[in-house]
Amino acid sequence: MNRPQFSDQRSDSAEYLKRKVFFDQLITVYGRKPVLEILEDTKLDIYRLHLADSNRGGGIIDQIKHLAQQRNIEILYHNRSQLARISRNSKQDQGVACDIHCPGYQPYEQAIDSLITGDPKVLVAIDGVTNPQNLGMIIRSVTASPCYGLLLPTKGVAEISSLVIKASAGTVFKGTILRCDSLHSALKNLQQQGFKLCMLSSHNATPLADISRDQSLVYILGNESDGVSESIASLCDYRVGIEMNNGVESLNVAVTAALVAFNTL
Repeated sequence: MNRPQFSDQRSDSAEYLKRKVFFDQLITVYGRKPVLEILEDTKLDIYRLHLADSNRGGGIIDQIKHLAQQRNIEILYHNRSQLARISRNSKQDQGVACDIHCPGYQPYEQAIDSLITGDPKVLVAIDGVTNPQNLGMIIRSVTASPCYGLLLPTKGVAEISSLVIKASAGTVFKGTILRCDSLHSALKNLQQQGFKLCMLSSHNATPLADISRDQSLVYILGNESDGVSESIASLCDYRVGIEMNNGVESLNVAVTAALVAFNTL
């Protein structure tokens, strides 16, 4: 699921900047059943509904249109190729997509001032987590925890799909999710701003409980099978581990995320 496109016209005006921030905070969801369920949740702020003009009337399409009209949500009609550019998944969008406004979903650069001001902050970052259920569970744990939020690359990880939304129990729309085009560049930037980078590892690691909480931290969780990539590992200040008993070597990445996120208490 992806952010919708908007005009490339550039301007330094406050109105343009305000509009850009708004569009940066949109999550686009596709598929008939996922969109219907989202429209039924009146707590979600839905910006637009997108429909293929080739959709046949009746059934779930009529339900979707009726709910949108009840909530005064703008409905836009597109041909199939136009809708595919919005959903970026023509094989699964079923001729339906909608844009949800999520204030916590934003480029990480927009949050830099908040991150470096005041008390130390803790972020959880993921490097190569490709399982949608794991990503959804990570989002849920981070959102429920005292952590500031999740640092999420736009490439090399699972996309925010209906599977992720379901696994997150809808918290994907409530939490602070900071997007970055390059995880390596974002981490390096945060490091320059005073954050310490902590990769989760089961080898030669400092126990999680021994990491000082009096500093801003980014805990980095790696791929389900390969762990943190070498390029990201080369940046890290600490290798951090969770002490195991009974010969257990590692935990599922989503379980690890929960333990790390709540370690800030």
